[in-house]
Amino acid sequence: MPELSTGVCHFPEYLDRARQEALVETIRGIVAEAPLFVPVMPSTGKPMSVRMSNCGPLGWVTDKERGYRYQSTHPVTGRPWPAMPDVLLDIWNDVSDYEKPPQACLINFYSDDARMGLHQDRDEQDFKAPVVSISLGNSCLFRIGGLSRTDRTQSVKLASGDIVVLGGEGRLRFHGVDRIYPATSTLLKNGGRINLTLRRVDP
Repeated sequence: MPELSTGVCHFPEYLDRARQEALVETIRGIVAEAPLFVPVMPSTGKPMSVRMSNCGPLGWVTDKERGYRYQSTHPVTGRPWPAMPDVLLDIWNDVSDYEKPPQACLINFYSDDARMGLHQDRDEQDFKAPVVSISLGNSCLFRIGGLSRTDRTQSVKLASGDIVVLGGEGRLRFHGVDRIYPATSTLLKNGGRINLTLRRVDP
């Protein structure tokens, strides 16, 4: 596995164009059932720059009142999240090196001016399971740091079809998206980037 840093593996061009197109159509079906919503920061209520949805038994959500958490229903519609499609389970089985299936797939849509600040994925109870991140659409500048927010960081450009896996010593590394590069992919008709993040929540 090509490591960006200890415990962080990069699989460039893991999905070819045909598989990317098929996955986008699958995600469109999920979002039709579980519409994208705008999450807000717990302390301030400030909206994030991404829109999101989920699929699988659990979905990651956040709001001012209750903060970061996983729940089984969409926060706007109140309906259960759509089932996780087999294509995502197959990707997890191929790259995660973990015996249990993911319980949540967070779907983030980045417009070309969106970003994601440095953060840790630590709302899960099972840190032994990796986090699997799939990029679709325009390229982004992905930044990865250490276990402290102030640790030195490194950056890599992620293209459509790339996968990053944070596991082992890399599971709790700070990471974020500094920028989206407009017009670097023709996958999404109106531009932007989709990021799919597969996680195991419970041990």
